[in-house]
Amino acid sequence: MAHPSQLGLQDAASPVMEELLHFHDHTLMIVFLISTLVLYIIVAMVTTKLTNKNILDSQEIEIVWTILPAIILILIALPSLRILYLMDEINDPHLTIKTMGHQWYWSYEYTDYEDLGFDSYMIPTQDLAPGQFRLLETDHRMVIPVESPVRLLVSADDVLHSWAVPSLGVKLDAVPGRLNQTAFIISRPGVYYGQCSEICGANHSFMPIVIEAVPLEHFENWSSLMLEDA
Repeated sequence: MAHPSQLGLQDAASPVMEELLHFHDHTLMIVFLISTLVLYIIVAMVTTKLTNKNILDSQEIEIVWTILPAIILILIALPSLRILYLMDEINDPHLTIKTMGHQWYWSYEYTDYEDLGFDSYMIPTQDLAPGQFRLLETDHRMVIPVESPVRLLVSADDVLHSWAVPSLGVKLDAVPGRLNQTAFIISRPGVYYGQCSEICGANHSFMPIVIEAVPLEHFENWSSLMLEDA
């Protein structure tokens, strides 16, 4: 998760987020090189007292600064499109979870089970246990197995919401009357935090998302206990 004074993105916990981090570094390097070149040209043009007619009126330079930006855009577009299609790809999910946004909490339904669902509310500050994070902890976590493809169906019951977990590279709008879907795989066990990322009313800041990724055996034990309590 994020920590104080952090400048970069959160550590990747899914293959898609790893690809996004690589693309971010790739694009940032291109931007850095372009900025350096432009700054050098500006400084050179301002400080020099010489004038070269071939620079001010040259067909070759016109061709270069037309073709070069096109090549740079292609170098950015190709990996971007690859990741875009990768994020939309859903292949044989092992688990399907339906998420509904409400004012102001999330509800989860494990559709592969007959009666496994719950509401997830933020824990008030005065009820937090030592070590828990303010405005990020919930009374019920979304538990999923690691290294298993998970399909997420997202909708809303009242107004627009957005289900977002940065470390997974997932951000999906929750629209009333519409069902959006995405898929992800969590690479390692852990607890991952997110929040509603669409302004949805007075308590928009109090809709945290907590995902607990556990080994498959622990997930089976958890689901059995939840079904017994239901």
